[in-house]
Amino acid sequence: MRTTTAEGNRGGLVALGFLSLIVGAVSGLVGVLFRCSLEQADRFRTLFLAWAQAESVTGLFTVVVATAASAACAVWLVRRFAPQASGSGIPQVEAILHGEQPPPPLVLIAVKFVGGVLAIGSGLALGREGPTVQMGASIAHTIGTLFRRNPDDCRALLAAGAGAGLAAAFNAPIAGTVFVLEELVRRFETRTAISALGASAGAIAVARLIHGDLPDFQLKAQHFPGFGTMSAYLALGVVIGMLGVAYSRSILIALTAANRWSRWPAEARAALVGAAVGLLAWMAPDLVGGGDAITQRALEGTGALTTIALVVTVRFALGAVSYAAGTPGGLFAPMLALGAQAGLAFGGICVGWFPGVAADPTAFAVVAMAAIFTAVVRAPITGIILATEMTGSFTLLLPMLTACFAAMIVPTMLNCPPIYDSLHNRLPQKKGDPAH
Repeated sequence: MRTTTAEGNRGGLVALGFLSLIVGAVSGLVGVLFRCSLEQADRFRTLFLAWAQAESVTGLFTVVVATAASAACAVWLVRRFAPQASGSGIPQVEAILHGEQPPPPLVLIAVKFVGGVLAIGSGLALGREGPTVQMGASIAHTIGTLFRRNPDDCRALLAAGAGAGLAAAFNAPIAGTVFVLEELVRRFETRTAISALGASAGAIAVARLIHGDLPDFQLKAQHFPGFGTMSAYLALGVVIGMLGVAYSRSILIALTAANRWSRWPAEARAALVGAAVGLLAWMAPDLVGGGDAITQRALEGTGALTTIALVVTVRFALGAVSYAAGTPGGLFAPMLALGAQAGLAFGGICVGWFPGVAADPTAFAVVAMAAIFTAVVRAPITGIILATEMTGSFTLLLPMLTACFAAMIVPTMLNCPPIYDSLHNRLPQKKGDPAH
């Protein structure tokens, strides 16, 4: 009898593994199409802004109206068809896994896709990974239901689909798998691990077939840092840890401020944010959008210290305000851009003041990407792997460990919870729940 049960369990896990590959392939396809759509939207925005700047006042008015309309339309889609599609989507996925919210409807995929392209493409400082994570989870639930899997398998597939979405968003399959285990389910079990590995593998196979297999960011080869540099990276972790605390709290403050304007229609609030982003886009086109170009410039060591400080200040405020608009869009990409710029500034100061300790400021930019992820999300392993896969640099693992150690301690000492825990607590409770 025990043998029969064991064989049945093995057979179920094998079937689950094959199904996770299907989930990953579909999630990867949707994710890479979403990414390609955003890249097209970025190119269109660049041309549109170039035209608008040549048209003076008329161009400025057109940009402000167009950006406001795009943000308002994205929020209307969310409010009308899928309220769960607001914001990142990762807190909603976690709530589903905890049984606090029902599984996402299929229409969420279309709302998240179109709304995300409208919001991010128009210039709001939001990331592509939030939509791809939630779309992947919705795809996984649909496939699990179609194949009549039991509730445990459906939960494992849903988490795996979310990880596949992250893998496709950043061309980072290992980070997608670890994200499932470290952040979404926060435990290691065979069923979830098999599903996460299969889904990330399927997603990255499809994504690389369509989008290519190069890392997201191009970085010159980095030398293995000497032990004497570890004090500098430890200090970087402390600085980025404080920046992460401030960024997390700014997002929550912006959301609270938006709630105080609840007497205004959600579309009107989003239009106001969109108009402000449009004004900024007309004046400084390079400062708006998801932030990949900003991160790439930091990894190339581009920019004077005063310019970098301006970029960090503007993007800090823009990220919080954009998220409060309520459109679909994630936190990772803007957060990584902010960390890279702050790390470059810190590295520039170290190189100028302590040339014997640091030689290349771009190394600090890479390490700061992992550190700010750790400080804000509180998932250090995912952050380290994500930064490594996105830059193709494995020589900076020791500095990342050192900086992430400090970036983990600082928010803990300052009683700042992980951002997704805070966002999770703001979600509406399921009816019948005592907290409702």
